[in-house]
Amino acid sequence: MLKPAEPAPPEDERPIGEIVSDLVDDAKAYAQAELDLAKAIAADKARRIKVGAILLVVALVVAFGAVTAISVAIFALLATFLGPLLGGIVAFLLIGAVAGLLAWTGIAKVRDAF
Repeated sequence: MLKPAEPAPPEDERPIGEIVSDLVDDAKAYAQAELDLAKAIAADKARRIKVGAILLVVALVVAFGAVTAISVAIFALLATFLGPLLGGIVAFLLIGAVAGLLAWTGIAKVRDAF
């Protein structure tokens, strides 16, 4: 008795190994594209932030100069009344107290944020 003929695979079907290989290649390409997009977004944000960061650093340097000037002025004012040594000590304590208060407040705010 004759066996029925098995149908031949259609011409457009690809082997499963080839399909899986293409799927892996597409996944790699997609992952690389996502990584490139993340890098581009990060570079754009860094470029936009750079100018602001430079201005903040310059402002900090100018603020250090202002603090130095006010410190010298406080010392000079106190030195005329209390003498140079005692005027320097009192100016140091006053400015140190202000710095300590600012630091303490800043630390408290950071702790509250977490």
